[in-house]
Amino acid sequence: MSDRPVPAPTRGRGSQSNPDSRFAAHAREAVDDGWWQEPADGAPRTEIGIDTSRTVISYNSSPDLPFDRSVNPYRGCEHGCIYCYARPTHAWLGLSPGLDFERRLFHKPDAAQQLRQALARPGYRPATLVLGANTDPYQPIERRLGATHALLAVLLETRHPVAITTKSALVLRDLPLLRALAAERLVAVQVSVTTLDDDLARRLEPRAAAPRRRLRAVAELAAAGIPTGVLVAPLIPGLTDNDLERIVAAAASAGAERAGALLLRLPLELKQLFEEWLRAHYPERADKVLSLIRQCRGGTLNASAFGTRMTGTGPVAELLQQRFRLALRRHGLARQYSGWALAADAFRPPAADPRQLSLFD
Repeated sequence: MSDRPVPAPTRGRGSQSNPDSRFAAHAREAVDDGWWQEPADGAPRTEIGIDTSRTVISYNSSPDLPFDRSVNPYRGCEHGCIYCYARPTHAWLGLSPGLDFERRLFHKPDAAQQLRQALARPGYRPATLVLGANTDPYQPIERRLGATHALLAVLLETRHPVAITTKSALVLRDLPLLRALAAERLVAVQVSVTTLDDDLARRLEPRAAAPRRRLRAVAELAAAGIPTGVLVAPLIPGLTDNDLERIVAAAASAGAERAGALLLRLPLELKQLFEEWLRAHYPERADKVLSLIRQCRGGTLNASAFGTRMTGTGPVAELLQQRFRLALRRHGLARQYSGWALAADAFRPPAADPRQLSLFD
């Protein structure tokens, strides 16, 4: 932490500051010389740029993830969740993982076309593709840009399996597409719920849907016949873990078929950003929360080893896992559901150029 005072919270934003990208040629650091003043130009506005990358599918070989491919329609996320493990990726753009991550966003206007081209390649083999592995596909700018909607239309057309992770009720806008995908076992949705405390949620996730709206979305998705689950994430010991059992109970009551849980991760710049946020919003609890996190991470604020980075180690992490398993059993969510085994055998490769006619049409 810097010697300067902890910055005051910015209304409608998660991060307290905008530290330099770790790849920047020069670093700036604020020092309290007795003349420190907060900026007086109001809340920073959201800016939207164009993502010029030439590929849309990201592949991974992580043993901790149940999927090997994903599409992120947006870089950066306006939800502003202070705990988001994707924040450090903004440094690759020469931007800050702090306020820049939640206000300087990028989208791919040709995302659907790029996906179509990727699926049309001769060597492509279908497997479940995840929307929302990094940033939320239904963050606020999706309402007017519609990149996620366009991607789902391509996936439906090609009968390609897709799993969606979101904390937004905007997913309900695409119920017609989701119903059509679900009818062929091609879709599953996970809704992330971090806490049931509205005040805490507003501070943690300032532009995300309120917890009750997410649970209503779970209920509507389940009622529409879409395999739906709840992700209790991230678990923040000493801050959100007291809601663990209540979230599982609420998920079951809403009709969720399954639930998962992930421990807070604080890679790279996120350690500083989270501690800064914690000391600004919950100064009396900050030391305790940070101590509990360290007890789950071998004495540090982050440990990236495969196999434990999602769950942590030590007595505190083990107790959280035990509580979660008991809650699953108590509410009937511990069993496996076939609805999550998505079908890949109906895949129909598209023409790379949609104007090109098929020989067999």
